[in-house]
Amino acid sequence: MSVDVITFGCRLNAFESEVIAREAERAGLSDTVVINSCAVTNEAVAQARQSIRRLKRERPDLRIVVTGCAAQTQAEMFAEMAEVDRVVGNDDKMRGEAWRRARAALDAGFGIETSEKIAVADIMAVKQMAPHLLDGFKAGLPRVFVQVQNGCDHRCTFCIIPYGRGNSRSVPMGAVVDQVRALTERGHAEIVLTGVDLTSYGADLPGAPTLGQLTRQILRHVPELKRLRLSSIDSIEADRDLLDVIADDERLMPHLHLSLQSGDDMILKRMKRRHSRQNAIEFCAQVRRLRPDITFGADIIAGFPTETEEMFVRSQHLVDECDLTFLHVFPYSKRPGTPAARMPQVPGEVIKSRARRLRAAGDVALQKRLASEIGATRQVLIESATQGRTEHFLPVAINGVTPGAVMPLAINGHDGARLTV
Repeated sequence: MSVDVITFGCRLNAFESEVIAREAERAGLSDTVVINSCAVTNEAVAQARQSIRRLKRERPDLRIVVTGCAAQTQAEMFAEMAEVDRVVGNDDKMRGEAWRRARAALDAGFGIETSEKIAVADIMAVKQMAPHLLDGFKAGLPRVFVQVQNGCDHRCTFCIIPYGRGNSRSVPMGAVVDQVRALTERGHAEIVLTGVDLTSYGADLPGAPTLGQLTRQILRHVPELKRLRLSSIDSIEADRDLLDVIADDERLMPHLHLSLQSGDDMILKRMKRRHSRQNAIEFCAQVRRLRPDITFGADIIAGFPTETEEMFVRSQHLVDECDLTFLHVFPYSKRPGTPAARMPQVPGEVIKSRARRLRAAGDVALQKRLASEIGATRQVLIESATQGRTEHFLPVAINGVTPGAVMPLAINGHDGARLTV
């Protein structure tokens, strides 16, 4: 065994785990598992700790390194675990030098004392972001991610992620275009642009290019790219160029995942969000006029501090008012050090109940969209021998088709979770 990476959390973490695996392998680490942790919820942190303990029980000789957002924000907690040999910071995890230092320390037997285990720098001091082109992506892999941005300049009252990833920083536009071109030439049919606060892209770069301008440049300069997709966006930051590209270029997929978080204006203010309920509804209506077939997903938090039943119902109604198809529901999780942790809390059972109700509303919305697809012909990206995705990110059950192709398929039904052909 050389290096295995276990990933918790978001798609960005999944992309970064590929970089970690490459750099740790190149550094010569062996018999090592890297935990790429998430700090979004207490549950995510607990899952990482449970995984560490289980791995050490199963393989006492295994060396365990922890990195990621939870490692950045709670380095001492992980270092105090007897099972952990090294804690690597969230920016350093992308650098080969950090893994060479980790190997040297582990091989020398350092890391008995808690302080010796920690290799975590000040994330707020990081001002630039280097592009990370993954030569390890298997040729022909249908969908691959390109990280164009990291960090966040906003301070939502529930969120600890800025302290795990630092302030917003972007990859220069030319470097992104070069990455997309290289990946397209290797046969990847769909590229997904990803970041922590994707729509803040470019504000730190000379000339302050926007996400819309970046998207336009990619599509213009990589004409052979079949499909371009965006990960989660903040609708209030969507620029005019982005709206124009959504309307004008079919290679930008008609699916947007929105960071909405709540449907109640008072809760949005207490979250320190920058949009209102009406902003969200109007944005969805505006985009739907530009691209009538578009699908929307959204993140919504259930049980934010001070949320009353009436406030929650407004979030529930947002599913219909924004015509959401995909719902990512977060039961509110109290994160130490955040302003929301000091607000009056909603009882845990109420939070769980509201999360269940939101997920049920999301399931109804998905069933409605799946049913509406029957009779349509969709361009389906074949992800595996058993599943593909439409332009709208709807899953399609297939059988025996070679992965990597984009092909038109007639939709004749659905099984409650996936379209069928």
